[in-house]
Amino acid sequence: MYSPKIAIVYYSMYGHVRALAAEVQKGLEAVGCSVTLLRCAETLPDEVLAKMGAPPPVDDKIATPDLLKEFDGFMFGMSARFGILPAQMKAFIDSTGGLWQTGALVGKPAGTFFCTANQAGGQETAAFTFVTQLTHHGMIYVPLGYTDASMFSNAEVHGASPWGSGTIANGDGSRMPSDLEKKLAVHHGKHFGQIAAKLCK
Repeated sequence: MYSPKIAIVYYSMYGHVRALAAEVQKGLEAVGCSVTLLRCAETLPDEVLAKMGAPPPVDDKIATPDLLKEFDGFMFGMSARFGILPAQMKAFIDSTGGLWQTGALVGKPAGTFFCTANQAGGQETAAFTFVTQLTHHGMIYVPLGYTDASMFSNAEVHGASPWGSGTIANGDGSRMPSDLEKKLAVHHGKHFGQIAAKLCK
């Protein structure tokens, strides 16, 4: 059976999205996908990042348009800035015009996952606006749906919606993904990977 090659393309200033990406990766690999983590290049100057208290990025390969050609599908992870994708992710997507011109990503599946400060912080609107990027590339958006019953639980604060898995960071960034959010991210990876495998047959 073919093992789909999936890239997790993410932007994570403080590490919350990167932590969630690691859980999504576990789910993808559990259903036989080959996974590579690619981070979006930082666009802010070092002095600004220092004032924001941002830690150094992890040593994942920088995402480039040429690299995307190698993969069968994509999971895009991002913080939601004012309810839309962050500038760093938008800058990367804007650099893929050559892929758009040649139709290099047409028909490839894509999913989304997120981090916001609170539950009303824009996880769903970030996904909704990001779908326009995928649509112009002719990609197939694969939502999470309500495929895990624990998404209905209000026993604790959690990210995740039918648009994708997610985490809530608090306004000061002090909260990292909870056990429930990690569980849902693993499930998300499995769900996406199983659909990608069907599309890549």
